[in-house]
Amino acid sequence: MHSSDRSREDIRRFVAQAARQDQFLEVVGGEEARARFHRHLDLSPRGEERVPLSASLGRVLSADVTADVDVPGFDRSVVDGFAVRAADTVGAAEDRPVALRLNDEVLAAGHAPELTVEPGTATVIATGGMLPRGADAVVMVETTEAVERPDGLFVTLTRPATPGAFVAAAGSDIGRGEVVLRKGQLLTSREIGVLAAIGLGEVAVVRRPRVAILSTGDEIVAPGQPIRTGAVYDSNGAILAAAVAELGGEPVPLGIAPDEDEALERLVARGLDCDALLLSGGTSKGAGDRSHRIVAQLSDPGIVAHGVALKPGKPLCLAVTGGKPVVILPGFPTSAMFTFHSFVAPVIRALAGLPPALAEEVPATLPVRLGSERGRTEYVMVSLVHSAGGGANGGAGGGELAAYPLSKGSGAVTAFSHADGFLAIDAQAEAVEAGTKVSVQLLGRSLTPADLIVVGSQCIGLNAVLGRLIGDGMTVKALNVGSMGGLAAARRGECDIAPVHLMDPATGAYNTPFLAPGLDLVTGYRRMQGIVFRRGDPRFEGRTAQEAVAGVAGLAECILINRNAGSGTRILTDRLLGPARPTGYWTQAKSHNAVAVAVAQNRADWGVAIETAATLYGLGFLPLQEEHYDFVVPAARRDRPAVRRFVEALEMPEVAEALRAMGFIR
Repeated sequence: MHSSDRSREDIRRFVAQAARQDQFLEVVGGEEARARFHRHLDLSPRGEERVPLSASLGRVLSADVTADVDVPGFDRSVVDGFAVRAADTVGAAEDRPVALRLNDEVLAAGHAPELTVEPGTATVIATGGMLPRGADAVVMVETTEAVERPDGLFVTLTRPATPGAFVAAAGSDIGRGEVVLRKGQLLTSREIGVLAAIGLGEVAVVRRPRVAILSTGDEIVAPGQPIRTGAVYDSNGAILAAAVAELGGEPVPLGIAPDEDEALERLVARGLDCDALLLSGGTSKGAGDRSHRIVAQLSDPGIVAHGVALKPGKPLCLAVTGGKPVVILPGFPTSAMFTFHSFVAPVIRALAGLPPALAEEVPATLPVRLGSERGRTEYVMVSLVHSAGGGANGGAGGGELAAYPLSKGSGAVTAFSHADGFLAIDAQAEAVEAGTKVSVQLLGRSLTPADLIVVGSQCIGLNAVLGRLIGDGMTVKALNVGSMGGLAAARRGECDIAPVHLMDPATGAYNTPFLAPGLDLVTGYRRMQGIVFRRGDPRFEGRTAQEAVAGVAGLAECILINRNAGSGTRILTDRLLGPARPTGYWTQAKSHNAVAVAVAQNRADWGVAIETAATLYGLGFLPLQEEHYDFVVPAARRDRPAVRRFVEALEMPEVAEALRAMGFIR
């Protein structure tokens, strides 16, 4: 068959299958999918093994641990001093000191006493030393005085000792026969210390469940290998392996399976030798996802749910065979990790002998409107910041929480790493309005406020400033929401710094016209905006920005990649275009880099971005206008130590030099 005929056949097969959607014949709700999954699983721990104490960190005890010894194993001194009979010290006072003859013995830790403390005598004893026969107390050396007399060496006491003073009795910490740790307990450094104290060299723990991890798809490339056009690095495999280890499992990487049935079947069979099998990705050219067809061959019972009414996560496929979980996760990283933590993580915890994780929720306010797709419960990753509780005049670190959506899409790798938690949008809701009170489930067990909150326009030059602060130990949270979004956050008191580059269309002035009472402006740096294009394109090469735009604005085949509404670059672009709306005007990129990439990859022919982005991607550049990238600061936060350090960092010579190296003018 000719290659073009094969391509047409591939297209027909793909369209036919997509129209049938036979892999999603029954889309079920999340709770129903979870119930079906658990109904057939064996969630008991995966057996027991003994490991050296030195290798027990992070393991789970498979049985109670009972002490065979006392801790301490003998009465011992907890201070440096003298072992005495308390009865000999009765009546001791400053004006009536009691003198005790010192025995010819020094009791250091680890040495058994040889002499008895007889009435009227005392023995030198060090911290940890074993209390000798006859003694029932210890006096601190600091409260005594040694006196040498003709008849020997004495110690004088000016205060009485009580029986048991400064003595740790045998078994006072742990008694022989006592259960010191319970089955199911996670071993941290604290528990390992207890085990060492009772003399255990090894411990019985739950065997780590072995979880096979298989990435699928011709487009997947292993990290460290050269990347080709249209391919992506296998982030899912690395993320899942680390997540499995964090949950107490043992990841078993199976590598990458191509879109070829025989190879996939072979690797799935290997994976079934483990306690669980996770697959992700695998959309073949023109034939759809092969993974579910291979898994569909499993029985007892096989696939229990394929298609879940969640966003992200609809393609999730849950199967069980012989009590073992087999899960096909969506290929996009955010979808894969969300469904992993929702459906797979609880199973791995159970197999590892760990109790269910405790979910912590916090109330917050949504600062922006969120649209949603009716019919599926949607989960949105959010980053949390403290509002001032009173607009720009409030303080920092207090007040209510604002939940900023991380709208990076299900293909984003960074969504989980940048998110503090997620919120759920009901399946029947079409939108959640700005100002709505929401409940956010934290991804960690606690929410630690960052020292500095930066909300506003994105710029790689900002990294030079923030990088210096982070290097000095400051914690920083930066949310890229555009200049208008940052300005609104500053007005609400939700940030310390709002980077902006907003031009007033009427005057051409930057940033100052947009300030409101209670907001200050800190001068930042200047950067050149212009037209980016592929070098050698005669429609742009050798022209001014205005000439080039006038020439291409009406050409249907010349595609623009625009910036998002609310960004300073969009305002500049609209001023440049006037009423013209070139092809691609409504296609919005969220960063300068995204504009440059689209042009470099020939998905668009031109766009407006900063000169630094053009240089990074080897593009041509037509200067348009030097803009002011400044920082809006709520006046009430101006004197915060973190804000002062940010302003000081802007003045540092090394920061200014780093900005100049990137093409920015301070």
